[in-house]
Amino acid sequence: MKQIILSFLCLSAFAFSAVAQDTPADNTDKNQRDRSGETKTSGDQSNTPEDLQITAAIRRALVADDSLSMTAKNVKIITASEMVTLRGPVNTAEEKTKIEQLAQSAAGNVKIDNQLEVKASK
Repeated sequence: MKQIILSFLCLSAFAFSAVAQDTPADNTDKNQRDRSGETKTSGDQSNTPEDLQITAAIRRALVADDSLSMTAKNVKIITASEMVTLRGPVNTAEEKTKIEQLAQSAAGNVKIDNQLEVKASK
């Protein structure tokens, strides 16, 4: 009896997960953009001690800020030749601004290229 109930629950969970996916994720445009070489990706991160130190300082500042969502704390921080590029989604325009301010404060006198994207409201 337990095995039948467990089987039924597993099948139900599988069926509900299939129904819950209204539209499949389609990142084709973003993937093509990232492969084109026109935008910075994590592969562009410099390995110089100075650039790594800047990236680490910004990441620590983001993680330490309790006002930011987990999405905001996980943005990409790419530092190359003392220029920081911020990429990825954030929940609000306020988070986008806050992240740029924290990055500038943590990084000191470097240029910040804020390419963060505010998620569309559902």
